Amino acid sequence: MTVPKAFLKQNRKKRLEQGHPWVYPGEIEKIEGDPQGGDVIHIVNHAGHFLAQGFYNPLSQLIIRVVTYSETEVDENLFFAKIEQAWQRRQWLLPEATSCRVVHGEADFLPGLIIDKYEDVLVVQILSLGIEVRRQWIFDALKKIFKLRGIYERSDVPVRRLEGLEERVGFVEEPFDTRVTVCENGLSILVDVAEGQKTGYFFDQRENRAALKPLMTGWGTRRGIHVQGNGQPIDAKGKEIKNPFWNGAEVLDCFSHTGSFMLHACLFGAKKVTCIDVSEKAIEMAKGNALLNGFLHRTEFVAANAFDFLRDQVKGKKTWDVVILDPPAFAKSRQALEGALRGYKEINLQGMKLVCNGGILVTASCSYHLSSTLFLNMLQEAARDAHKVLRLIEFRRAGIDHPVLLGSEETDYLKFAMYEVFDR
Repeated sequence: MTVPKAFLKQNRKKRLEQGHPWVYPGEIEKIEGDPQGGDVIHIVNHAGHFLAQGFYNPLSQLIIRVVTYSETEVDENLFFAKIEQAWQRRQWLLPEATSCRVVHGEADFLPGLIIDKYEDVLVVQILSLGIEVRRQWIFDALKKIFKLRGIYERSDVPVRRLEGLEERVGFVEEPFDTRVTVCENGLSILVDVAEGQKTGYFFDQRENRAALKPLMTGWGTRRGIHVQGNGQPIDAKGKEIKNPFWNGAEVLDCFSHTGSFMLHACLFGAKKVTCIDVSEKAIEMAKGNALLNGFLHRTEFVAANAFDFLRDQVKGKKTWDVVILDPPAFAKSRQALEGALRGYKEINLQGMKLVCNGGILVTASCSYHLSSTLFLNMLQEAARDAHKVLRLIEFRRAGIDHPVLLGSEETDYLKFAMYEVFDR
């Protein structure tokens, strides 16, 4: 059977040759054959030279998604090999991790497929038509590669409608308890894969959460507490300090979700962490995770809109040693970017005001439409308006199980920065 071909325009920008995994309608000169939505199509240049194979979807602005740069047959064996290779990569780079992202879409050459492993439970998210019509290949491969308690599908995302697909959520085959306790950096974290955001948890911040470690101690000595020769800490008035976490940071964790940053802050010696999330269910999960790890006595939880909470605390002249801002994606499309920038600037401006002089702002954005340059410019404007000076400690990206393709800025979506904040 002859495979259809998409001939690309001669004078187009050579994005595909530079590693970008998508072809847009405006880049195509002509199509030979009669491909149907979801079919495999050969991508060739204007002279007919083979470039790649991809999944075709005439209903989508991403009309072709690259699946392989070879002319090998796109069949069940290829899918098995790609998933197995992706899992082997995680085992190689994260040998201690028992829960992680196994497949990261285009960056693992399975366009529109997300697979997250929560111990013995897998969560699958299908975002493209080409993957949708081959869904059974995926499930069959997963059952061969992993020892599973079950698979849960979380294809409940609006982007599917841009592919001509309806949203879907539910068990793949037999039902099971969707609550899973995952292990991360020595912590136990209870996750509900059916109820949590995205696929239930955010593995992409694993290494960033671990990076909090040096920031969580040294704050008691800044407050004038010192240790006597007998090891007893006393304050500036000579009063003995009984709290064993006297040298830890007081932390405000906004958009805390199920409490992953809070747990790491406590693990690394924080004196107290205040968690803010608009979701009552998320707050209850965070509270349960604090209890599970023995941190409940060092935490407090507030179900509130973070924007309102931040403004109220600024009015009340409250401050913290460390303020963490890890909001959901405000810019879900390029058209939403202008409004998203206002939202990001507002929370960061208010967050900076709540950091004590010399304290730490930890801030992130998972909107890939918001580039690193725009993110940093936004922070600079917020610092100017808040009358603060920021000094960078570290700028980070997504974890190692969320690979980035050099030619695809869309795969480089997460920005994570830690700053010292000084009054100006």
